[in-house]
Amino acid sequence: MRTLRWPAVRLIVARCEVRYTGRLTATLPEALRLLVIKSDGSVLVHADAGGYKPQNWMTPPTVIEEDGDPPALLRVRKLRGDEQLEIRIAEVVSDTSHDMGEAAALEKDGVEAHLQEALAAAPAFCGDGLRLVRREWPTDIGPVDLMCRDDLGFVAVEVKRVGTIDAVEQLGRYLERLEADGLPGCRGVLAAGVVKPQARTLAEARGLGWVEVDLELLRGEREPELTLFSA
Repeated sequence: MRTLRWPAVRLIVARCEVRYTGRLTATLPEALRLLVIKSDGSVLVHADAGGYKPQNWMTPPTVIEEDGDPPALLRVRKLRGDEQLEIRIAEVVSDTSHDMGEAAALEKDGVEAHLQEALAAAPAFCGDGLRLVRREWPTDIGPVDLMCRDDLGFVAVEVKRVGTIDAVEQLGRYLERLEADGLPGCRGVLAAGVVKPQARTLAEARGLGWVEVDLELLRGEREPELTLFSA
């Protein structure tokens, strides 16, 4: 069994069976699938159906082991915990690797970057009494934009240009990983220039906060509008 490490994305089209063990046990019967193995340790199992989502996956950090040539078995293990993917390969149709280069990395949208910077300087905009602990708080599925805290505990803030249902789901996944990493009870807030109505509904249903951020107002580049209320 060889442990794999390489600075490239590997694409394998193969007839294979996939078995996941960990929080539950699930098996994908033998079929033709696309296996995507990324240099950061991510592994995704795709079929030519079901849209863009993988049928199964493993997020880094992982250990990837290979047995056979061509590989008869790929085993992907989480560094922490008992989660594991076993991919038993019956036939390899294609096996290629591609060096994507550093330029392929996704850069944060300019507006999101500016929002994050401004909110890091004024975290109380996301909630009374919030103070910044750290920007880009690491988890094994990616960094939380802002980690803050108040007198009640830690608060993870996810910053988006537009807050969508996907953003709420992403924040929820971060909170799950933070709890697994020893930060139970961490609350979540979605901060965006605009939060879509569906995202507001989902966030509230899941006990998450949300706030719409006016970047010009936050920076002090314009005064807040005065609103008159009639009796």
